[in-house]
Amino acid sequence: MIKRELYLSQLCRFIDKPVIKVITGIRRSGKSVMLALLREELLKRGVDADRIIHLSFDTLEYSAICDAEALYSFIKGKTVHGKRYYILLDEIQEVDHWEKAVNSFFTGLDADIYITGSNSRLLSSELSTYLAGRYVELNLFTLSFAEYLQFRKELKGKEPDDTGKEFGGFLRSGGFPVLQIADYEEETARKVVYDIYSSIILRDVVQRNKIRDIELLERVVKYLFDNIGNRFSAANISAFFKSQQRRIDLNTVYNYLDALENAYIIYRIPRYDVRGREILKTLEKCYVGDPGLINAVMGYRDRAISGLLENIVMLELLRRGYDVFTGRSGEREIDFIAKKGEEKIYVQVSFRMDSPATVEREFAPLMDIHDHFPKYVVTMDDIWRDNYEGIKHIHIADFLLADYY
Repeated sequence: MIKRELYLSQLCRFIDKPVIKVITGIRRSGKSVMLALLREELLKRGVDADRIIHLSFDTLEYSAICDAEALYSFIKGKTVHGKRYYILLDEIQEVDHWEKAVNSFFTGLDADIYITGSNSRLLSSELSTYLAGRYVELNLFTLSFAEYLQFRKELKGKEPDDTGKEFGGFLRSGGFPVLQIADYEEETARKVVYDIYSSIILRDVVQRNKIRDIELLERVVKYLFDNIGNRFSAANISAFFKSQQRRIDLNTVYNYLDALENAYIIYRIPRYDVRGREILKTLEKCYVGDPGLINAVMGYRDRAISGLLENIVMLELLRRGYDVFTGRSGEREIDFIAKKGEEKIYVQVSFRMDSPATVEREFAPLMDIHDHFPKYVVTMDDIWRDNYEGIKHIHIADFLLADYY
């Protein structure tokens, strides 16, 4: 197991704190490994192995524990009064009414509780009902570019020679950890990610939401994946399918979007009006939980590279704890406005500065903004790196590896 220090350090800060620790994220992003690493950390701290109760409901071993009563009885049977226990429950959403059992552990046992799950709606609704004010959430993403390089170093036994070249591999394969613990040919890697995608669609979207028209759902997914980084609305999607002689009403579109977002397949990023300082309610943008999903479902396409680059930057900003918006300043569009407390950064993302028109399109919106916050134009240019009027032009690999913005 390779330690992902960003998340493990956050998790360790809450050991023995009187809140339930909730780790969320897309399937195969590393939540199970994070619990295993936490178990190792607890053992290092001197916790006896018999006081760590670690159950994974994504395996057959504990498939008989399918409801709250069975879970409570099982855990209760492993505890002794007067001892402190560490309860680690992986993919908890597989247990019906799990929140009742977890609430009982929290109030009735001397226990430090950690749970993981792959469906944000399922977890948030139950947590807010039964455990309001008693939990802290850690959202686990697939590998960042920095983590990708760490995994490649572990696999190859040496530092990567060329981070720019390594970024090309990251762009095509994405950040699912399973791809970086062994060497895969490109087509094999694509099949691995497609199988992950299929599992998420079936278990976290179709089954959880009782969706009947799976073929229509997959058409919506492909529409979204084909329009990464473009403004869209539910009405746009409905109109597109109408033009294809396929009807889909707005409520169905909204239900599908919610289901996909709850499973972390997509992220909907709202628009922010810089001048009016308000969040706009129309024409948000859609991005994907890992760029590898796009390549697995649609195939790698050079014409889609700008959207992929935007997607990677958006995920990096979320990983770093920013609230992310797409922006508008007058008639000009800004790819990302990212806020964290009193901090704010503006980011434009493009493939290359290959023409004066591209330079104007990317720099001009940021030049319109007259404040002191950092402004970046992020591209894959290897040579032209000029900064202009305080706006930093930076290679995307350097942006992703920066210690701070």
